[in-house]
Amino acid sequence: MASARRISGPCQAWPEDSTFIREVLDRIGDKWTVLVVSTLSAGSLRYSDLQASIAGISQRMLTQTLKHLERDGLITRTAYAEVPPRVEYELTDLGRSLLDAVTAMVGWAAAHHGEIAGNRAASELTGVGRGKTAQETRSPGTGPATRSRSRL
Repeated sequence: MASARRISGPCQAWPEDSTFIREVLDRIGDKWTVLVVSTLSAGSLRYSDLQASIAGISQRMLTQTLKHLERDGLITRTAYAEVPPRVEYELTDLGRSLLDAVTAMVGWAAAHHGEIAGNRAASELTGVGRGKTAQETRSPGTGPATRSRSRL
């Protein structure tokens, strides 16, 4: 007799809210959101200062991320009637409540960078989802294992 399957996880704990929870996690777990929120932890910043502080973010992605964060109530956007116009972004209380989690994720990524880089390098040698076989541990260019892998 087969045993009943056990289903678990956060979506099972709150089934009526699971879609909304996934949407929120998608937003707050996004790399650009994490970097914008952690960058704003020191205080309000202008758009150009935010962009200069976050390496690799495009103008389009920064604009899109800021709009989503403002819509969700995590940041405020203040426009000043000056010439040239000045706009500043700042975390709300809700946004600041996310800082501990964001800081923990950034710290974890920094602490495990070397280990993950090593795993990626090893994965390039063996391929994703395949373990090393005895034949594949030979030096490169020798034996049938190398020839069969090059045909993949």
